[in-house]
Order: sequence, then structure tokens, then C-alpha cells
Amino acid sequence: MVIQYNYLVEMIECEVQLKKWGNSIGLIVPKEALKKDSLRPNQKVRAIITPVKTLRVRDLFGKGRLKTPTKQLMKQIDRDLE
Repeated sequence: MVIQYNYLVEMIECEVQLKKWGNSIGLIVPKEALKKDSLRPNQKVRAIITPVKTLRVRDLFGKGRLKTPTKQLMKQIDRDLE
């Protein structure tokens, strides 16, 4: 019988880069993050992967619903800028 204990000591959050490695993809972790918790090659770690996404203004168009029509808002802005 094997009893295995897994526990989380401290979580490191850092941005990493994915690199092609043969038929797989590997995570490139900055040296500073590895030194912080004395991590070493071949040590097992748990990774939570969240893609870094850039929010673009064009992605927002059509997403929100305004109570006032756009044309009316533009006219109001023009009046306010006069």
C-alpha cells in the first residue's frame, strides 16, 4: 500500500512562455521564479494554465447595450465639445 500526501507550500505566479519541444510543448519558467522556491529540473510541480489575452477595443463593440442610441450620444458629445 502506498500513501501519498500532496500539499501546497506556496504558489508562484509568473508569466511563462510555451516552446515546442519535440512532439510536445514545454513551459519556460523564469530563473527568478525557480530560485524563489528552490525548484530544480525534473521536480514535479502543479501548473494552473491561464492564457494571457489582450483586450482589444474592437472586441468590445456590440457587447454592451446602451439605453441611449449611439447617434444621440454622438450628438450630445458634439454639443458638449462646442
